Amino acid sequence: MKAIVQNGYGDPERVLSLAEVDRPTVNGDDDVLVRIKATSVNTPDWITVAGIPKIMRIAMGLRRPKTPIRGTDVAGVVEQVGPGVTGFAPGDEVFGSTWIGMKSPGTYAEYTIIKASNIAKKPAELSFEDAAASVMSGLTALSAMDQVAKAGPGMHILINGASGGVGTFAVQFAKAAGAEVTGVCGTANVDLVRSLGADHVIDYTADDFTQGAARYDVILDNVVNHPPAMTARALAPGGVLLPNSVGNT
Repeated sequence: MKAIVQNGYGDPERVLSLAEVDRPTVNGDDDVLVRIKATSVNTPDWITVAGIPKIMRIAMGLRRPKTPIRGTDVAGVVEQVGPGVTGFAPGDEVFGSTWIGMKSPGTYAEYTIIKASNIAKKPAELSFEDAAASVMSGLTALSAMDQVAKAGPGMHILINGASGGVGTFAVQFAKAAGAEVTGVCGTANVDLVRSLGADHVIDYTADDFTQGAARYDVILDNVVNHPPAMTARALAPGGVLLPNSVGNT
């Protein structure tokens, strides 16, 4: 099968190439072979391609990744199932994640192996592209808003980086839970964030939310473009800061 293979660390143009590799095989009882229709690019993918910070190479592989194919999110069609799989059959349209630590078989390829517990049947009205794009970003946002922030009526929640992968989901989850939502994004994405349900939108090129008078019960910071202590100033008493990026400060 064809796959995008990583042969070192650095610029994608230099270390990634199209190659012919063996198609993965069903070995475990709960393995599912999926013919990939769509996948997505997430932060762990470009971190692994760049190999930065370098200390992570101790786990990933000193000169090149131990697993050469990147990607974890997947949407596709079941080709074959292991003997212990009962919920899926060849022909089923599914989506999910192959992420199992550093042993992920990768999804930038024509086929991948995924555990049955890591996939679900794709709703018919959902495209393969939308399904693949929803997995890591969607689950991260859901965990932040539902399990950690416990978003609900009466809460004021600010999402920094509201137009990104996690941010767009977080705005919708927080608003659906009944919270008052403020999204922070660039000028070009103000209308997008507002269309997702944000009650207030701050254009970071014009205003700095850390310097404003508003206070928030929860700040989900997908950018970390301010020192955490500065961002925390915008929290209400007892508020929670959820950083979701390595940032640049």
